[in-house]
Amino acid sequence: MAPTLDTGNTAWILTSTGLVLFMTLPGLALFYGGLVRTKNVLSVLMQCFSIASIVTILWVAVGYSLAFTAGGAGSGALIGGLGKAFLAGVPRDALTGTIPEVVFAMFQLTFAIITPALIIGAFAERFRFGAMLLFSALWSLVVYVPVTHWMWGGGWLQRLGALDFAGGIVVHVTAGISGLVACLYVGGRKGFPKVPMPPHSLTLSVVGAGMLWVGWFGFNAGSALAANGTAGMTLAATQVSAATAALAWSVVERWRHGRASVLGIITGAVAGLATVTPASGFVGLGGAMAIGAVAGVGCFFSATAMKRRFGYDDSLDAFGVHGVGGIVGSILTGVFASVALGGTESFSIGRQLGVQVLACAVVAAWSAGATWVLLKLSDVLLGVRADEEQEVMGLDLTEHEERGYDY
Repeated sequence: MAPTLDTGNTAWILTSTGLVLFMTLPGLALFYGGLVRTKNVLSVLMQCFSIASIVTILWVAVGYSLAFTAGGAGSGALIGGLGKAFLAGVPRDALTGTIPEVVFAMFQLTFAIITPALIIGAFAERFRFGAMLLFSALWSLVVYVPVTHWMWGGGWLQRLGALDFAGGIVVHVTAGISGLVACLYVGGRKGFPKVPMPPHSLTLSVVGAGMLWVGWFGFNAGSALAANGTAGMTLAATQVSAATAALAWSVVERWRHGRASVLGIITGAVAGLATVTPASGFVGLGGAMAIGAVAGVGCFFSATAMKRRFGYDDSLDAFGVHGVGGIVGSILTGVFASVALGGTESFSIGRQLGVQVLACAVVAAWSAGATWVLLKLSDVLLGVRADEEQEVMGLDLTEHEERGYDY
């Protein structure tokens, strides 16, 4: 029987689309904006808004078609076709499951927006605006779109059986690994690591983190593409993982440094949200709690001890939270999604672990290699690194001739 429109499901995905866009604008913008120094707050906000704008155009023009055209001419295991470029092949009454396809396309657009926006946290306070925009546009087409097709659009990783419910691999592994490559390529901020560079407004970051937490219900539960029991359990798993990770981070921080910080608890919550994302629709609440605990502890050490050990300036811990969280969560999906552990999937844990590790490794390698090439191209064309005078003055003034605060 042909699928028919379900207004309840459609209403939920319309709501989820708004929630996921809310994660970037203003959620991530405020979260990142509060973490940088006063002289760079507007540059971060501008980057988030600009990425949302340019990715929207690219997604409608070719991104959606290349990512989600699974059959027909020009599509296959590696990339889709152009049959739905500019959504010309998507009439108003076309359905994806029981929701309008245009709603599905816009829901997926919000994922395409937040992914390159996550990367800017790795090179914040030292990347020129024009080069950032060029890099983000190219990255969206060269990295995000193909990986989305591999995992969700009928590509080879989906055929292999890799599991990624809401973007652990598609969003967090790609963004986290690319962020690491970007901060290594650009180099550390002037004075790093000897000069203290504390957040200028933890208040803004707490507000942004709260928006991210709320928006993540649309991110994960919306990926069920229906208002049903799967969406409900996904929402519950998301909440449990975030709460567990926030507390776990605070406990470890208290043990290591003698106090639990506001910055720590909000970063821990985001780590729990990122880490449970690939597993969220497949696991029970016990699995979600275990994933959250691992996220809180693992991402704490990756964002602190590991960064100090290797000396890279991942300004806002894009790799430490999203890269490590995405990889760990994607691998743990191969364990806790099993029906034997309260999950929904019947598989051999050993085989599924192998598939998950392979998917993470391939996507990480593709993201790293392509990111380096795109950075090099952007550098040759526009120059990616702000010069010393610009960095000292701050990007708000040198790139936009504005101040975030005028006292």
